[in-house]
This record gives sequence, C-alpha cells and structure tokens, in this order.
Amino acid sequence: MSKKSYIVGFPRIGEQRELKRALESYWSGSSSLEELQSVARSLRKRHWDYQVNASIDCISSNDFSLYDNMLDTAVMLGAIPARFRHLHDEERYFAMARGTDEAVAMEMTKWFNTNYHYIVPELSNEDHYTLNAAKIIEEYREAKAHGINTKINLIGPITFLGLSKRVDRGECYELHSRILPLYEELLVLLSALDEDITLQIDEPIFVTDLEPKVLSLIKPTYDRLASCASNLKLIVTTYFEHSNEATKILLNTPIWGVGLDLVHGRENLDTLPLIAGSDKQLIAGVVDGRNIWRNDITTTLALLDVLAREIPKERITLSTSCSLLHTPFTLDYEEKMDEEIRSWLSYAVEKLDEVSLIARIFYDGEESLKSKDQKLLQSIKESNQSRKNSPIIHDLRVQERVKGLTKFTRDGVYEERIALQKEHLGYPELATTTIGSFPQTPQVRKAREEYKKGLIERGQYEERMREYIDECVSFQEECGLDILVHGEPERNDMVEYFGEQLRGYGFSSNGWVQSYGSRCVKPPFIYGDISRPQPMTTAWITYAQSLTSKPMKGMLTGPVTMLNWSFVRDDLGRDEVSKQIAVALCDEIDDLQKSGISIIQVDEAAFKEGYPLRTARIKHYESWAVRDFKIAVSSALKETQIHTHMCYSQFNDIIGTIEAMDADVISIETARSGNELLKIFRQAGYRQEIGPGVYDIHSPRIPGVEEMVEQIQLLLDVLPREQLWINPDCGLKTRKWEEVKPSLYNMVEAVRRVRSSAPKSA
Repeated sequence: MSKKSYIVGFPRIGEQRELKRALESYWSGSSSLEELQSVARSLRKRHWDYQVNASIDCISSNDFSLYDNMLDTAVMLGAIPARFRHLHDEERYFAMARGTDEAVAMEMTKWFNTNYHYIVPELSNEDHYTLNAAKIIEEYREAKAHGINTKINLIGPITFLGLSKRVDRGECYELHSRILPLYEELLVLLSALDEDITLQIDEPIFVTDLEPKVLSLIKPTYDRLASCASNLKLIVTTYFEHSNEATKILLNTPIWGVGLDLVHGRENLDTLPLIAGSDKQLIAGVVDGRNIWRNDITTTLALLDVLAREIPKERITLSTSCSLLHTPFTLDYEEKMDEEIRSWLSYAVEKLDEVSLIARIFYDGEESLKSKDQKLLQSIKESNQSRKNSPIIHDLRVQERVKGLTKFTRDGVYEERIALQKEHLGYPELATTTIGSFPQTPQVRKAREEYKKGLIERGQYEERMREYIDECVSFQEECGLDILVHGEPERNDMVEYFGEQLRGYGFSSNGWVQSYGSRCVKPPFIYGDISRPQPMTTAWITYAQSLTSKPMKGMLTGPVTMLNWSFVRDDLGRDEVSKQIAVALCDEIDDLQKSGISIIQVDEAAFKEGYPLRTARIKHYESWAVRDFKIAVSSALKETQIHTHMCYSQFNDIIGTIEAMDADVISIETARSGNELLKIFRQAGYRQEIGPGVYDIHSPRIPGVEEMVEQIQLLLDVLPREQLWINPDCGLKTRKWEEVKPSLYNMVEAVRRVRSSAPKSA
C-alpha cells in the first residue's frame, strides 16, 4: 500500500510571511509581477519540500493562491463581474478582491466557522461562463518538475454555488447545469496530464444542514464527474463537522474516496458500516488542522483501531482534519516562548510529522519505529502528560469566582438607559465615529518592535504611543467626528493585545495565520484558567480623553471574539473558557467607567463565525455566547453606553440573538452588501441604535462625498435618522493615512449635507 499519509492542504503565506510582503510590495508598485510570481514559486517549492521531508504520501497542488481559492475558482469558471471584465489577468484578479477607484471590490465573508475570509463569487443568469484551467495545470506541472506526484485540490461545484451569491436575485443552484459541464471539461483536461490523477474535491458545504434540493444534486454531480476519465481518482473531502447525509449519497457514486473530519465531526463515525460495505477509500482526518496542541497519539490510535475494526487498513489513509491553512507555519521561530508551553504545541510543519508518525505506528506497529521516530513519540507523550499535570493550567480562585457569580446582566432596560446616555453624552442624530483603530504606520510598528526587543525603554515607547494618540485625536477633532477613539497604536492585534495581559493566555512570536489576502493575524492561545492581573486599557483611554472634550470610546474585544480568535485549550469546554474571559472583561469595564469613560465598545467581530455549522448545536452556543457578553458588560452603569461591532455576517437567522445581547449601539458591515443586512434589523423591529458601515475599509479606494451621501440616504430609506450612526464598516488599522483622512473628511461632509437636508425616515 503506497498512500498512508495525506495532507488536506498547507499554509501558503510562508514561514515568515514572505507572500504577504511580496503581495504588498507588488500592490504598492515597488516590485514587478514577475518578482511576485518568483516568490510564489519559491514558496510552493519550499512547502512541497517540507511535506516530502516528512514522508507525506499525498501532497497537494492548487492549494496555493495569491489571494483566495474561491476567487481562483471564480476565475477558473469565468465568473467575472461585469465591472471588472475590461481588465486582464492579475490586474483583474486583484481588482476583484480589492476594488479599484471605479469599482467596488467583491464581497468578503468568513469561511464557514473559521477566521479565514473568502471572496464571494457573483453569479448571474446573464453571465457567460468559460473554463480557464491555466493555473491548475501550471502548478501541477511545477510540482511534477520537482518530483512531486501531487494530488490536485479543487473547490467542488456544489460548495462553489452554495457560497456564491446571485446578483440578479436568482438562486445560485439554478446555475448548476451551466457550471457542472465546466468541471467535466476541466477533469477531462486534467486526466490528460498523467497516467493516474488524484483529485481532492473540497465540498465543505456538505457539513451543513442541506435542503433536499441540494442533496439531490450530489449523486448526479459525482456520477458525472467520477466518470469523466478512467484514470481519475476523485476524493470528495469535507471538514469542520460531520457530513453524514452527503456521505451516504457519495458512497453510491463512482468516486474513489471520501475525506472525513474525525476531530470536529465525530458523528462521521456513524457512517463507518456504510463505508466498510462500499469500495471507497476513507481519508481519515485524525490530526487537528484547526488547533495547535500536540496530538494525543494514544487517543488517536484508539480511534484508528475503531476504524480498523470496520474497514480494512489498506482502505484507510491518515490525514489532517482539514487544511493546515488554519494553523501557524512552524514552531522553529518560537525562541522566546516558555519551553514548557512550547512543548505542548504543534504548528503546521510539526503536524506533518505527527501524521507521518501515526501512520507508521498504525500500519507497521510501534516496534517498527526507528530511533528518531521513537524519540518523537516519547517527546509527544511526555509533553501531553506535562500539560495535564502542570500547575499553570488550573487556578482555583478563578474557578471559584466564576462558579459563584450572581450578577449576569447590567441594570436598566434599553429605553431607560438610552435616554440617560443621550442626555449625558449629548451626541447628535447621525452621530459620526469610527470603529476603533487608525493606521498602524511603519513608525508605530517600529516602536513596538523596538520595545519588544528591548532596544528602547518602556518610557520611550509609551511616549511615542502618546504622540501618535495626540495626532489621532487632533485629526478627529479637525475632521469633525462626534465620538472619538484613541487609535489603538499600542495594540498589535485586537485579541493578542488582551491575551498578553491575561493569565492563562500564551502568545507567539511567529504564529501568523492568514485571514484574507495579505492580511495575517497572530492568535494567542488559551492554555489555562483566565484572570486579569491589572487594568489593560484605562491608562491609554484616559490619556486620550484628557486631550478632548468630546466623548472618547473605550475599546475592548468581547469574550466570544477573544475565544473564537484564539487557539483554545481542549481540556475544558469552550463555554466555560468564554465565561472566564467575560468575568475578566467585566472588571475592565468597571475600571474604565470609574476613570470617566462613558462609551465602551465591546467588539464581537467573531460572534457569528463561532456559530455551529449544524442547527442542532446552535441553541447551546447562543445561550452561552449571549450569557457571556452580558456578563462582560454587567458592571456598566445605566449612563455608560455599550457599543458592539460585528463583521461580515449574515444576520437573518440571529437577529433575535443580537437583540438579546442588549448592546446600546451596534455597528455592522453593509458597504459591500448593500442595505440587505439593515433591512433585517427593521423587519425584526430592532430598537437599539445601529452604525451601518458606509464605506468599505478593505479596499484602498477613497469614496467621494456624493457617493456617501447617496449611501446614507439609502440607509435612511430603511431606518430613521435618530436610530442611525455613521461610520466606516470596520477598523482602519490596515489602511494608510492618505486613504483614511480623505475618506473620513468625505464621510463627515456627507453627514453634514444630509443633516442639513429635509428629514427622510423609514
């Protein structure tokens, strides 16, 4: 048997974010397209080499992307929105993702319940779809030239349609009959590349609650695709949950194998008897592709024994649970991390060794291991035991305080609170503000880096940060914003910043994970019980407030987002970890308001992305997620206005949950998605105030005054002006000042014009 170990996909950003730097250099005009492509080729070669060196049998091509695989698939199928068709090649590709001065970028949203963002394809019945397989073929040949007998990764047609949107308001699945022939054409082309071709077709949409009409597409789709050529081995791969309904159908098609997530979708085990009775290969996802803890090999081998009792070993291939895109690259650069904690972790490169080691033990027995593998196995066992017994994991004081909570919500109903807040704060209708962060300039980043490296003293660092806060406040007052922010120069990341100040959190030097395009985040990790040794934000916020008579927002990251954007311990329920964070934030809010801060924003940008993919699990998630937001703000006085912010979410099915959170003001993204999201709030009779984003901060384009006047008038078609705030759709950290300043001047001027016009209410 030749195929024992398998990797669903690999990170593409590079071990030290080489792709990020190459992309941003190209976008700024500092380097050429050929230089960018050269970096990409170098990274692909290096990533393949890592997998070869770990003795991985099934290595992917076409898992690499210059921006996003869904965007790549749209280009492959010729699904090009009309506003970009006059452009060509890479110019068009990046314009679709980032926008231009004339054209708004395509919408971006979360990839299932991860923190990765994908570009949402735009489809229409008027479009003419044609196949462009150049990228796939080029990367396959590139791998072959390096001696890699690669499998080719594709996003499947049903997932592609399910995650797209119709711009002509039809149903995406209505276009199935036009998209499927292009996949058939593609597979025929790919079959000519070699004697045997293995295709991994990703269909993660299969782990959701599919309607019968979608389930009915599975068999005809894969009957046709698997019959395109006799030398094709099709593996339909799912991840993040169980796919039992789809798996049962797939087993009755001519595909070669199914890839199942046995870490986050344990119900997949229910289909073992059916798989055993078929001729299909099981790609068993037993090494967690979404978390950073070392594999518990004893538990994994016990799971594999369960599989082997049903399915012959030669029909089982060991795999990661999903693509390793969702984990950092390698531990090699974590030189500053506590050695005990570091020994508990496993990034993407280390997971390659885990998959390979488990495969050797499973197929050949532990006694067959060579000395190097025996040492690795012993190291993993010792580190897992160390983690279970370490005194830094458990804090009895935290456990007792959380268990003894008696106050779970703030005082006063919304109507009472908002009347007091408006009287106290005195802000106008259509109040203007920003979401929180301002550009992290090279000077700001340099100062933070020098401080972390010990090159400057704490006093020098804080002085530079205060100077930047001075500039931010001065600009906002000059610009005419109503509610100000301090700009967050001291914050490297909205979660990591807080994680560094909480006990029970760990952080990395190089634990970067791609969020979208060139944007990377460095999530902290939660290894133990959470507590707050001292105030985290009050010094910065009160300094900023001292510079202005206008209200200054205190900025916090909410408990659910702190959880969802961290790598979370797996020895305690996520709901209990979140509750511990909420208690710590509750203390921070109390300190802020006692220091004179009357508006506090508790961002829950990742609230929606944490939703379970299966309806049956949603009620439990909502109950503790709402509970913990309310615990976090339970110390707020009636006069203290609580804001929250949510990113790129479809709120149709959770509007009641948002209302239950009981924030006084919520800001949301509507710039890329029009006013459809806002209409949901009106239809639900949402009473609280809302700040819909009036321009897209993920694009470098600067919206004009008239454009934003029109956007505000569209908002007023939906909700009355006394309920609306005006703001960008997200933080401005990733933008440049030369983009931010004119955009905000234009926004404030647009509001001035609308305020001076006749009221227009819903």
